[in-house]
Order: sequence, then structure tokens, then C-alpha cells
Amino acid sequence: MKKIVLLSSLALGLLASSLFAAEKPLRLGIEAAYPPFAYKTPEGAIAGFDYDIGNALCEQMQTRCEWVEQEFDGLIPSLKVRKVDAILSSMTITDERRRSVDFTGKYYYSPARLVMKEGTTVDADFADLKGKRIAVQRSTTTDRFATEVLQPKGVEVVRYSTQNEIYLDLLAGRLDGVLADAIPLDEGFLKTESGKGFAFVGPDFSDPHYFGEGAGIAVRKGDAELLDKLNAAIAAIRANGRYQAIQSKYFSFDIYGE
Repeated sequence: MKKIVLLSSLALGLLASSLFAAEKPLRLGIEAAYPPFAYKTPEGAIAGFDYDIGNALCEQMQTRCEWVEQEFDGLIPSLKVRKVDAILSSMTITDERRRSVDFTGKYYYSPARLVMKEGTTVDADFADLKGKRIAVQRSTTTDRFATEVLQPKGVEVVRYSTQNEIYLDLLAGRLDGVLADAIPLDEGFLKTESGKGFAFVGPDFSDPHYFGEGAGIAVRKGDAELLDKLNAAIAAIRANGRYQAIQSKYFSFDIYGE
């Protein structure tokens, strides 16, 4: 009798363990200060393209999303110490980042652009920017480009933790411009009331050496199982129309690119 009870207890324990494993959420790191990709609603909830895409991927993989919000420059460290399982936060795929993490294929692409006062001219060699205070978000591809290319030309590069902080200082006149991904600059600033009087200036910035291959989902080095599942899920939501439905909520054009 004792053996039967013991075996029953073990079976129940294994079943509970199995159910727990099946219900284990996918912890996704995100910075919710990058509209329209990720932002907070007035009620304090996360919303945006990245958030909707992540939830669609979790649904496709039949798992539960658990969103872990933090500043962008802390996302890769959190992945490495296993506070999150993956990063879905408009993180550009670059060779430099590949030394720290593995990436899925892209789930969208956006070149970088410079925003300054309407009517400002910027020449091809950036000589017009000498002495100007140009903001970038810390630990981004634009931070690296500004540090290696613009700073040696006499540009004062000012680094911030979030885009929202940049916009506040730009409106207050403490900055001359901001360099960031074109889509969030356009959708999250230029098309808003605050963006009146500002415009894109100068060229598109798309050198793969600095600006990578598009935004991908980052996982820990060697996590091939999760990487394969995410790539398969991205392909599936693009094939079944879910990606396009989410895209149409935020953009009037194809954000995926070629």
C-alpha cells in the first residue's frame, strides 16, 4: 500500500512538473519608450508594434509571453544573466552585437535619419554639423556611428537613456538635432504636435557596418532551440497574414522591406 501511495505521489509530482514546464512563460525584454514600436498607454500598459509582434509570436509558439521592461542599454546584460529569455525591442542586427548574442532574421527594417529644425542643410561630409549638439540614444547603432564618424568631425554627441528624454531637450533648445531610426522619429515625433517646425535633414544612414540588417530578436549565444522556434514563428505570422494585420495598425507602408 505504501508503495502504491509513493508511486502515485511520484506520478503526480512528475505530472505537476510537466505542466509547470509547459506553462513556463517566454520572458521578453523590452524598452517601452520608443513609440510606435513600444510605449506606455495612459493606463500604464505596454503597447506598440514590437509588443503586438511578440504576443503574436508567443501565440504562434503556443506559449505565454511575460514582458520585462527596462532601459535599452540594460537589455543585453539582462539576457546574459538570464533575467530574460529573449530581447524584442527594435534591436538592430549588427556584427558587433553578434559577438554577445544570437539573432533571429529581421522582423522589420528602418534606416537612420537626422532630425533638426526645418530648413537646416547638412552636406555629405557633415561639415555643417561641426559644433552642433546632436543627441543619440545610448548603446544604439546611432550612438556608435555618431561616436566614430560625427564626433571626429567636431560634432558634440550627447547620449541619453531614452528617446523621450531626447525630445524634451530638443524642444527646450538644448539640442540642435537627433539621430535615430527614421520610422520612430517620423511616427513618434515629426507627426506629432511636438514635431512641428522640425524635419528630416541630410541623407539616409544605412551603411550595414553601422546600421546592420534590420531589427531582430536577440537570444543567448547558443540557444539554437529558441532561435529556431522564433524564426519559424516569424515566418508563420508573415505567411498567415497576422504580421500584415499588426503592421497596418501602425504604418501605411511595408515596414519589413525587401
